[in-house]
Formats: sequence, structure tokens, C-alpha cells
Amino acid sequence: MSTFATITTKNNNYPPMKSSYSSSEILTKNGISFLLPFILITTCFAVWGFANDMTGPIVKAFSKIFRMSVTEGSLVQVAYYLGYFAMAFPAAMFIQRYSFKAGVLLGLSLFTIGSLLFLPAKMTGYYAPFLCAYFIFTCGLSFLETSCNPFIYTMGTEETATQRLNLAQAFNPIGALLGMFVAMEFVQARMNPLTTAERHALPDDQFNIVKNHDLSILIQPYIFIGLIALLLLVLIRINRMPKDGEKPSNKSLLTSLRELIAQRNYREGVITQFFYVGAQVTCWTFIIQYGTRVFMAEGMDEKSAEILSQKFNIIAMALFTVSRFICTFFLRYIQPGRLLSILAICAIAFTGGAIFFPDRNGVYCLVAVSACMSLMFPTIYGIALRGVGENVKVAGAGLIMAILGGSVFPPLQAMIIDAHITVLGISSTNLSFIIPLISFVVIALYGHRTYIRHYVLKLKS
Repeated sequence: MSTFATITTKNNNYPPMKSSYSSSEILTKNGISFLLPFILITTCFAVWGFANDMTGPIVKAFSKIFRMSVTEGSLVQVAYYLGYFAMAFPAAMFIQRYSFKAGVLLGLSLFTIGSLLFLPAKMTGYYAPFLCAYFIFTCGLSFLETSCNPFIYTMGTEETATQRLNLAQAFNPIGALLGMFVAMEFVQARMNPLTTAERHALPDDQFNIVKNHDLSILIQPYIFIGLIALLLLVLIRINRMPKDGEKPSNKSLLTSLRELIAQRNYREGVITQFFYVGAQVTCWTFIIQYGTRVFMAEGMDEKSAEILSQKFNIIAMALFTVSRFICTFFLRYIQPGRLLSILAICAIAFTGGAIFFPDRNGVYCLVAVSACMSLMFPTIYGIALRGVGENVKVAGAGLIMAILGGSVFPPLQAMIIDAHITVLGISSTNLSFIIPLISFVVIALYGHRTYIRHYVLKLKS
């Protein structure tokens, strides 16, 4: 946990508050350094960050390539995050029987296979095979996240776990930044400049030529990241990894689940993670639609507006990255639940700005939301795992399963966008951001409740 708000496994009480821990303390347990394993597993965080945030902008690209609505295009996100949901508990059962390392290796294997399946999907020329490739791709990501997060958690003491998780997760947005850049420069910028309306007007034979050209461009980054994952798989396979925390559990899955559900802190953490992932995915996916509407209203053509929107998306991710390092530092001095609630309240304010501002000010607000989100996923994860003891593998699976929010929320927001309604002068695109706003309210409440429960009440007692 954090340096000042952790429940120990022995007596379930908090240790005295410390101002900070050195990097050697964060990555050491019982005199053993976990630096090299930490580097290798942290690289996995960057890899799936690349995959996640390269995919968001491509939702818009799929809509254009296959002449689909925003709602149909958002099925990419449904397939993407459904893989997380479907494989979370199978992954937990697998690593419970074998090891965290085995889970990472299987995850990288599925990730590689799913990436390479983009090539035959392109050859078919149909949308559905891409959804299947995304599903297999993210089944691998589900194994990775179910394994890597608790793996990092155990690479040191419980007192430093939240800091360690935030440090590892800080490399996730670095990969995400690269993914966004690749999506902009090597996909969006190289696609045929025909607008959505012009594509709809093309006869089928000309449309198929344009579609095949654009699909050839779209699949290249996925082939590339698949080969990187294959290299990482080999490196992890040949290196010795820590076995601490990997002793087989005699408990059945149902017993572990019953014990976890009975823990209010964990139960509420899973629900909050569901809402957070939904908010993150919608904010980063639909900033393209949001910015495109704003910039086209200023007189830009559709392609230029899309590329400029992606540039703002990259700025948002850069801000997210910097903010995560800053917030990781603040965790030395501010209780995690309290910092989480403060950031969520700020996100509520900025999301409100995105709803009510009809111009670039709304885009600026969406960019600012990313700074507020930077700390949320690993902090919710770390808080929720407090006191779960030997149920950590199953508990981690439940929190990864909560990533299903990324599959549920985008279609809801897309349907609001596709409705083309105006309420009190607010366009449907702006109005759709009521979805992440509700999510940030849930996060603020969880942060406040855990601050009271884990810190204020402990001090009083």
C-alpha cells in the first residue's frame, strides 16, 4: 500500500506514517532486490498501453473504412474489453495453479497471436474478423494485467505496494503516447483523405479499393506490436523471476470469492474500477468525435479536424503521463483515498466544462480530465487489495474483470452521439459526456469513503 495507509497482513493495523521510501526499499523484500523482474514486467505495462491507446483513435477509422455509424464503430471497444472480462477469472485460476510468470507468458502468447490475426482479417475485407482478432488480442491482455498487477504488488513490502504499482503504471502512458502517435502519423495521416460522406457516395468497386488501401495501413502497427510482444516473451522466459507470493492456495475459487465479496473495501473497489475504466475509455475514445465537431465548426475539413483532435489526444496523454509521476510523488505525503477523491472532484468539474462549452474550451477541459485520471486505476487497485491476504490472485482477477466498463460505456455514449439531439442548446456530442461525469462521481465517493474508513477512523481508534 502507500507509505502511510496500509493494513498489514499480521494485525490489520496501519504502520506509522513515513514521509517517503527510497527506490531500493520499494523494490526490495527480505533483503532480495526485484529490480530486473520489475523492469521486465513494467515493460509489459508499456506494451499494453501502446495497444490500448492506439486502438481508441482507430474506432473512428473503422467507422470511415467500413462506412458505419459511431455506434457500430464502437463495437471495437466492446470486443476489446470483452476479452478482459472473459479471461480475468480463467487467468486467475491459471496463475493460482501455476505462477505469475506462467500467466505473463501465456498472456504474451495470446497477445502475439491476436496481433498477427489482423493480417488474415484484412484479407477477408470484413469487419467481424477484426473483432475476433481484437477479442483474442485482449484475452492476452487480460492474462497480462491479471498477472502483472499483483506480480508487481508482491515485488516488495505491502507498505510500499501502492507506490510500486503507481511507478509501474507510470510507464503504461509512455507506451500509450507512442500508440497515439503511431495512430495519428502512421494510420490517420496515411489513410485516404476522402470524407465519410464522400465514401458513402462511392460505387462499390471504388469503395473496396479505398477500403483495402486503408486496411493495409491500419493493420501495420498491430503486426509491429505483436512482434515486440514475442521478443518480450522470450526475454521473460529466459530470465529468473521471483517466486514470492506464488505458493499454491488450498482454497477453492468459490471460497476465495465469498471471502472477497464479504470485504466491503474490495467489493466497492471492483465497482469503482468498473466505472473508472468506462470513464477513461470514453474520454479518450470520443475526444476524436468531440474535437472533430468543434474544429469542423471552425471551418476545417474532416480529415484535418480528425488529425488535430488526435494531437489534442496526445497532449492529454502526455499530461496524463506527467501527472502520474507527480501524483506518485504526492502519495508519499497524501493518503491515497484522499488524493483519489480530490482528483475525481477536479475531473467532475472539467467534464462539466466539456459538456457546457461548445467551442475549444470544451476540448481543453477534456485534455485536463486526463491529468485527473492519471492516478486512478493503480490507486483504486491498490486500495481495493488491502487486507485480501492469500486471496490476492483472485482479487486481482476481479479488479481486471472490472475493465468490462470499457466495453459497456462506449456504446452508451456512442448512442447518445448518434441520436443527434440538442438539449438546452447542448449538442449530443457534448451531452454524451454525462456518462464519464457520473463515473467520476462514483470514484470521488469511493475515495472519500476509503479515506474515512482507512485513515480517519483508524486515527480515532
